[in-house]
Amino acid sequence: MTSDANDEAEQNRQFEALDCSAVIADVWLMLDNECDEGSRARLQRHIDECGSCFAAYGIEEKVKSLISRKCGGDQAPAGLRERLSIEIRRTVLIKHTEQE
Repeated sequence: MTSDANDEAEQNRQFEALDCSAVIADVWLMLDNECDEGSRARLQRHIDECGSCFAAYGIEEKVKSLISRKCGGDQAPAGLRERLSIEIRRTVLIKHTEQE
């Protein structure tokens, strides 16, 4: 295997080993079509195989749909998306840590 292929294989192994909190934190990227096809496929495979992630994905999808319907024409201020993404990741990690 070439160095690039080894690097990609290692990234895939690391991605596959992600815990559910990391997958759920990245669900919004998938819902917003903001991840590459490889990441999308790995996220979808995990969601398909993990019942709790599948349920959380369904909730996130419904929330996104509701927000889209109710706020479809509104534009968020610059920087809000990044702050929300950081907050969501932090919240997911805090909840996961508290449950352990």
